[in-house]
Amino acid sequence: MTAPERLQKLLSRAGIMSRRQADTLLQAGRLHLNGQPARPGDRAVAGVDSITLDGQPVHLAAAQQQPRRTLLLHKPPGVLCTCRDPHGRPTVLELLPPAVGQGLYPVGRLDRDSEGALLLTNDGDLALRLTHPRHGHSKTYRAWLVGIPSANRLAAWRSGLLLDGCRTRPAQVELEHRSATGSCLRIVLREGRKRQIRRIADQLGHPVRRLQRLALGALALGSLASGSWRWLKTSDMNLLLDQEAR
Repeated sequence: MTAPERLQKLLSRAGIMSRRQADTLLQAGRLHLNGQPARPGDRAVAGVDSITLDGQPVHLAAAQQQPRRTLLLHKPPGVLCTCRDPHGRPTVLELLPPAVGQGLYPVGRLDRDSEGALLLTNDGDLALRLTHPRHGHSKTYRAWLVGIPSANRLAAWRSGLLLDGCRTRPAQVELEHRSATGSCLRIVLREGRKRQIRRIADQLGHPVRRLQRLALGALALGSLASGSWRWLKTSDMNLLLDQEAR
């Protein structure tokens, strides 16, 4: 007999949603297990237990038969990193053909105004590996700022600054070029707090004018055009997960 699994893990592994999304839905009381409101510690067996979301059945057994799929998207600015938006704003899934986007969800987040490399997958285990803080996966950004930060301010950014009462991890921050009105930085982070780069830049007095994510680990956005996407190959996955072996 198949052993029961935690509901969040089961939904994630089936490509229905991420574990974080499942936690949010559980807290909101939108997931039910065998007719009762589901709780964070509940366990279930695919194809045996009944799971519903907002009263609609979640077809878990069928979803588990799908192969694992992951793609790289060049997210344009003005698009939300979510599967659907109740206010009708454009989402990343709308950039994909319906047959391609079926069962995929974003790995991590890029805020609405930012652009660049974003993964979408139906592989819950991969999503957890890439987003869990213990793995420290790097993300590389290019940020265009108002004004030119001083050497002292760049040094403070590299060492870590307080956000919400907790110091950020050390970061790689390099000044790529400057102009009469602004500057461009290349930034490598190993954590992903909400709007982290924008908030630190504001704290230092140099607001972000434009923010682009260039790479996830060693997997670079490259020449992929804004709004375009491509499936990941085995070599891409090796680049994405290479740093875990170090």
